[in-house]
Amino acid sequence: MPLLSSINAQLAGHQRLLVAYSGGLDSTVLLHLLVQLAKTSPHLQLRAIHIHHGLSANADQWSQHCQQQCDRWQLPMIIERVQVDGREKGIEAAARAARYAAFCRHLQPDEALLTAQHQDDQCETLLLALKRGSGPAGLAAMPAQLWLGDNPLLRPLLAQSRPQLELWAAQHQLDWIEDESNQDTRYDRNFLRQQVLPLLNQRWPHFAAATARSAALCGEQEQLLDELLAESLAALVQPDGSLHIAPLHSLSEVRRFALIRRWIAGQGGLMPSRDALQRIWHEVINSREDASPRIQLGEYEIRRYRQAIYWLPLRPSLRETIISWQRPWQPLQLPHQLGTLVVDESGIALRQPHADEAVTIRFYARGDVHIVGRAGGRAIKKLWQEFAIPVWQREQTPLLFYGEQLIAALGVFVTRAGSTEHQPGWRISWQQHNKESNDE
Repeated sequence: MPLLSSINAQLAGHQRLLVAYSGGLDSTVLLHLLVQLAKTSPHLQLRAIHIHHGLSANADQWSQHCQQQCDRWQLPMIIERVQVDGREKGIEAAARAARYAAFCRHLQPDEALLTAQHQDDQCETLLLALKRGSGPAGLAAMPAQLWLGDNPLLRPLLAQSRPQLELWAAQHQLDWIEDESNQDTRYDRNFLRQQVLPLLNQRWPHFAAATARSAALCGEQEQLLDELLAESLAALVQPDGSLHIAPLHSLSEVRRFALIRRWIAGQGGLMPSRDALQRIWHEVINSREDASPRIQLGEYEIRRYRQAIYWLPLRPSLRETIISWQRPWQPLQLPHQLGTLVVDESGIALRQPHADEAVTIRFYARGDVHIVGRAGGRAIKKLWQEFAIPVWQREQTPLLFYGEQLIAALGVFVTRAGSTEHQPGWRISWQQHNKESNDE
């Protein structure tokens, strides 16, 4: 199929397109192809976005080149500058994360993002997955279409080889930029591109096409497993998104791990390694009943509470945090997106603070607590357990103090010191942005 017709077929009816345009050969060819299509398909709405990573001394020149090219083609273009911090994950991963975050910020409703990865990139991705010891999900490499939130991501060049793109560029006298970092073989992908793949292609000229077929077959197998396991997974996932783990004990290890993988994918996580799955099973799911096990996966962690495991964003401890709340009691923003405290009629009823009582919000308390409606006191740890508050939510629940006296755990209990009996009252509402259920 001719290149232009192939690209048109890959668009699958999408009409609003945002093209990731680095200025290199691949994205230049993709953008030029779309410009040609737009001439005969006036319904196409085309924009380009260039990410300025600031990693090269030539980055400003690249942005200028891309802007000039889009001006010649009369295309609107966005230039987005990003900050790349490679100290934790490395430059490649950090740059990719910053790049895709920028794409998501600029995508409009019903707009598809198009990127220019091609057959040779797919081959490199599969080889890198082999290096990591990936299973079929990793070996499926890059799908031709996936979703970024509510927007589709399309890779319409995946079936095309780099020589095909070079031929198109030569025929149409296209200009592109060369990123000098592509020659740096310290990066794994460049090492494959510069030193490994030329040898493989010299011996087996169709090696890239063959690996692309293997990736596609692995993708089909994963899709089949998704369909076969969908009903079993739905039965295990609870309304709050946690995974009920008791039934997993009766399953084979292969089926058990396949379900855990798909649960993590459903939470938006990356596919865990086999070693990570073993750790989740032994260190989290099968730890002793009174433990508070956890395992970190990237920016998230998996924790167990009773008979379920939870996928949670990493948050720093708030144990030492004390937030002052002063008259006239304006809405109080809590840290780490935990929500807002508001004085309104929908909140919990409490006595008002006396004039000499400083009002603070804390996230940790200890000792015995006397709550409204109870004759005696009880350790706060026991109260958390009684009210089925998971360990991680205990340090994310705002505790209202008057002076050094605990008045309430908002949304959970009120102490006798906070009772409105025979005293003027007010109501405080904890408005949570992403309220997590405590149901088991």
